[in-house]
Formats: sequence, structure tokens, C-alpha cells
Amino acid sequence: MLSAWSPPPFGRGLGGGSNNSQFSIINSQVTIRLEHINKYIGRQHVLKDLSLAIGKGEVVGLLGPNGAGKSTLMKLIVGLWQADSGELEVCGVNMRTEPHKVATHIGYLPENNPLYEDMYVVEYLMFIAQLNGVERSRRKKVVSELIAQVGLTPEAHKHIRELSKGYRQRVGLAAALIGDPELLVLDEPTTGLDPNQLDDIRQLIRQLGQQRTVLLSTHIMQEVEAMCSRAIIIANGELRCDTTDLSDLEHTFRQATN
Repeated sequence: MLSAWSPPPFGRGLGGGSNNSQFSIINSQVTIRLEHINKYIGRQHVLKDLSLAIGKGEVVGLLGPNGAGKSTLMKLIVGLWQADSGELEVCGVNMRTEPHKVATHIGYLPENNPLYEDMYVVEYLMFIAQLNGVERSRRKKVVSELIAQVGLTPEAHKHIRELSKGYRQRVGLAAALIGDPELLVLDEPTTGLDPNQLDDIRQLIRQLGQQRTVLLSTHIMQEVEAMCSRAIIIANGELRCDTTDLSDLEHTFRQATN
């Protein structure tokens, strides 16, 4: 296990409302803990001495301009990439020494939401359940419950290629939820949705956050205000702000990234 961590002084204060968040993280179970994480891609220093912690049951929005390092950070957290230095612990798993053990704890919806479009919705989710080690006797029940939970019932009989963007996102969320993960990681989950689809997905993510830790990345401040209880802003690979005060997030974002 990693040593005790306290937030860097420059991060929490930029938006206010930070003391309660700091207290709750230190005094509750931590789902994600980063200590002095560095990541290079070629010669580019993408993440720079990044330290932060996310407590169990938080819904956290990850904000930053293009190229800030958001997607890189998410790939480290879900185990697709490894950091070049520093310590990362996710759901009690040390990602440097035992990264293979984290898969059963995490549900991940990547930005491009890769789906097998020629499969039926139910067929695809049954396939994902099999890949995730769900027992054959339980797969149909698990998939049926998830289809109802994410609001896919009217479209469950269709090929994935026939679905709208909003319903494809629901399929991706259902797939990410198979195995009842402790942590849900969503990379730009509302990109390309129309206003009605947007409201539906926002409501769904809020509901999912009542039962697990959720980390979502977005470029849109209103998304964080609508769905999250805390915002983390990174720019140029550095932590610039960590706040629970979401009342004027646009101003906080400009102040943190300029």
C-alpha cells in the first residue's frame, strides 16, 4: 500500500470549497491515489509530477484544454499504460507491480466507444459478460438487469449499427458496468449527443454515481456542474485546480489554465 498522501498546496484553493473535500478523502477509503506521477510519450513530458486522490463514492470531473493529459491520465488509471515514475494505486491495487489485478474493479468507457456494430445489443453484452468472467448461469440475468438500468429495453432487439449515438453510449455504459465495478471511468461520455440524449445520459451518470466512484473527462464545464461534486483541472500535464466549488467553474477554469 502507498504511504499517506496530502494534496499539494497549489491545487486545492483555486476555486474554493476545498477543505471539506480534503477532509473527506483523508478520512475515507481512497479509490484512486497518485503520487508524483510522470509520463513521457517520446520526448514529450505529458504528465508532470501529478499527485491527487479520489475517495470512494465521489463523482469527479476531469477538465483541461486539448493536450492537457486527460486521456493519458485515464489510460494510466485503467491500466492501458504505465507511468514512467511515481506511484499509482487504484482500488487497492498497485499499478506498477500488479496492474493485471485492477481489471475486475474498473468499468471503462473510452472516448470512441468501440462496439461490434454487426452484433445485436443483447448478443454483444452477453459476449462482454463472458469476457468478464460472468458465470454462464448468471449472464442472462446480469445483462437483462443492465439493459433495464441504462434504459436500453426499447432498443435491445436491434443491431448496434441501427442505434442512435445516445443509445450506443448506453450500450457502452452497460458494457462498462458488467461485473459491478467499484470505479467507472468515462472519457468524454457525452460527445456528439443531442440535447435530449444529453439530458438522459447526464441523469444516468448521476444515478450510477450513487453506487460507485465515477471519474469522467470532458471539455464542457456545464457537464461537470450537472453531474459532479468535484472538479480537477489539469493543464500542460500539471494539476492546476482541485475544487468542490462548482458555482463559477468557467471562471475557475480560465484562472487555472491561463
